[in-house]
Amino acid sequence: MSPGSDDVASDGIEILRALAFNLRSSWNHKADALWEEIDAELWRATDNAWLVMQSVPRTRLRELWASSAFRERAEALHEARRRALSASTWFADRCAGCGLETVAFFSMEYAVSEALPIYSGGLGNVAGDYLKAASDLGVPIVGVGLLYQQGYFRQVIDASGAQREFQPFNDVSQLPIEPVRDASGAWVRVKLPRAGAPVWLRAWQAQVGRVPLYLLDSNDPVNVPADRGITAELYGGGLETRLLQEMALGIGGWRLLRALGIAAQVCHLNEGHATLAAVERARSFMQDRGCSFADAVATTRAGNVFTTHTPVEAGFDRFSPELLEAYLGSYARQELQVPLDALLALGRANPRDSREWLNMAWLATRLSGAVNAVSARHGQVSRRIFQVLFPRWPEAEVPVGHVTNGVHVPSWDSAEADALWTRACGSDRWEGTMEELEPKLLAASDEDLWTFRAAAREKLVEFVRDRLGRQLSASGITGDRLAAAPHVLDPDALTLGLARRFTDYKRPALLLRDAERFVRLLRNPARRVQVIVAGKAHPRDEEGKRSIQEWVRFVRRDDVRTSAVFLADYDLRLAERLVQGVDVWINTPRPPWEACGTSGMKVLVNGGVNVSTRDGWWAEAYRPDVGWVLEDGRDDAGDATELYEVLEREVVPSFYERDPQGIPRKWVSRMRASMATLTPTYSANRALRDYAREYYIPLAASLTKRIDPTEARRISEWLAHVKQHWPSLRFGDTRVATERGEHRFEVSVYLDEIDPDAVRVELYADGLEPTTMRREAPLVGARGFLYVASVSDSRPASDFTPRLVPHHSDLALPLELPAILWAH
Repeated sequence: MSPGSDDVASDGIEILRALAFNLRSSWNHKADALWEEIDAELWRATDNAWLVMQSVPRTRLRELWASSAFRERAEALHEARRRALSASTWFADRCAGCGLETVAFFSMEYAVSEALPIYSGGLGNVAGDYLKAASDLGVPIVGVGLLYQQGYFRQVIDASGAQREFQPFNDVSQLPIEPVRDASGAWVRVKLPRAGAPVWLRAWQAQVGRVPLYLLDSNDPVNVPADRGITAELYGGGLETRLLQEMALGIGGWRLLRALGIAAQVCHLNEGHATLAAVERARSFMQDRGCSFADAVATTRAGNVFTTHTPVEAGFDRFSPELLEAYLGSYARQELQVPLDALLALGRANPRDSREWLNMAWLATRLSGAVNAVSARHGQVSRRIFQVLFPRWPEAEVPVGHVTNGVHVPSWDSAEADALWTRACGSDRWEGTMEELEPKLLAASDEDLWTFRAAAREKLVEFVRDRLGRQLSASGITGDRLAAAPHVLDPDALTLGLARRFTDYKRPALLLRDAERFVRLLRNPARRVQVIVAGKAHPRDEEGKRSIQEWVRFVRRDDVRTSAVFLADYDLRLAERLVQGVDVWINTPRPPWEACGTSGMKVLVNGGVNVSTRDGWWAEAYRPDVGWVLEDGRDDAGDATELYEVLEREVVPSFYERDPQGIPRKWVSRMRASMATLTPTYSANRALRDYAREYYIPLAASLTKRIDPTEARRISEWLAHVKQHWPSLRFGDTRVATERGEHRFEVSVYLDEIDPDAVRVELYADGLEPTTMRREAPLVGARGFLYVASVSDSRPASDFTPRLVPHHSDLALPLELPAILWAH
């Protein structure tokens, strides 16, 4: 057939559809020129290849396909994508035979691409970057989420400087998703349990490189109007809607995986919103094995990991017993075969308090084999928060670990950064272990780094000028202010970036605490400084909205109009532009409220440096040679003063102190160190490898052990037995003798009906690893033993206390049994 025939053109359209459908295009930009050639205006406005394909007339596509140059380019891109997705991966090379086959990742939101707007902020950013890293590394993950009829709101700044919100609908025909169909071709739907009429959820699929992302929505015509609205809006409505969304995500999501024959070994709960997936997992295990809910929990929790992103207890989702009775009462009684209160007890700090609301984080903890926070500092904060579930355990031993978040570097690097890193480290640098990247990037010359940084800043200035003009025009602003838009900012000036969700704890207006001092910084003609600001406030966050208005009024001042800009409608596309071009990223959360924060990580690959409070990821990343830190522990006024001083005395001079070649050597040195040492460490690549090694592979192995019915019953019975008899355990006398540099402790322990192998007696002192005491002679006339241990006398004997804890080699303790007994 000739290249212009209908059959060939049809094949060509399928090739283009395949390229556009896979969201790998959100971080691999080799096909960008192709979409621009198809429809330059639409592509530049949306960066949505799928929308381009859905919108352009087929005659235009056939006309392009008739061109041998276009056709050969498209076919080469299609073949390159096929080879890339079928190539060997880190997981296949390094984890072969580890026993991990499938991880199901549940999240309420995903920020994969602006083409699929089902996110609001940080949680979605982390989830989206996580799936992309899984694709790069070949980790066998499937994503599960919800498809919202409306994503997060779009923002407009009106003439008064106030935020206005608009809720455009997601037209599924323009989203890169397709219905999930079974072998017969029928659309896969799952039923959400509920008293009265059931709710049907339709299944959709997006493709994120190698990773499938399954999405459920309730907008099925068979549902009543109220139920069709369950997935209408991300985080919309009140507690009732939130509970229904979490039922759809968790219960519906696990049922979808079952319907598709996906047997996930590990279930990753990304925040408490996803907790009901662990409940439904236990229910399906009950159904398969004919066991009790307690036995099912004891078995399946071994394969669940719960990640908390919340730095304050008030941030956890809570639901009243009355609301839960209405929506989960019959599910508990009929499908879990337990009273509702038995389920609610798992989500209460005090299981016996029938009035206490269910806390989704507590429920997730009691249904999981591992719990982790998202930075080292957040781990410390979380252990303090979760200590209520582990009474009498020292805070440091509360079983909450941490994996610091990271960003998917290829999604955030500019074309110029990509070229620089490729020259230094190769094109596949983000798909392996990355140990070799630091020395290679450290070898980059000052000249190359400074030229690259200056070009990135100039490109950002051009973008801001264009976007600001369109923004002002859309807000009805005319005259001098609109005419000045093409002249704002200086491509050679030190450029600060400040973009985030506008909420109180992030202190987005801290730079304006002393506005006149900040104006003097911006207006110094010898050392020009400029700032670009962006961000949204939740529609119900009036304080956040006031901070936005404060910034907008500030940038409209005549004396800073050319050096301060507020860009409206902060989203993935705008964030990408900002992190690629700014010199300094400003972050001022009020410690310890920043669980991790990832916006500052995104500037690293692009040569930006951070100025931040010592919180979240920066608390562990900061060194004097990679950026600047604001010490915590003071009030807002003190932190603002320190921020001005750091900018005036350190940041600005470092940027403008140039050698005869015009290069700021100290600045470039800090920039190089930040790029080389922090970019690999704070990447989603590293984070996912940490999860695989520290959680996924061990959890899969643990689940494999427990899945045997005999083993499951044995563990359940062991737990019940120890819980029953624990109150009968007691310590007898403790004797201490000190000689030859040691304290020798002897203690009598009465074990009642508990096997001595089921406990461990330890000698504990603050700040030291517990010393296991040796079991010696049985007590005469009693069920117990004498335990002995010797420790250095470098600390007083009074610092040490014997304690008794459960011991089982196949259980995660104290997570699965938080019992502890101290000698008095």
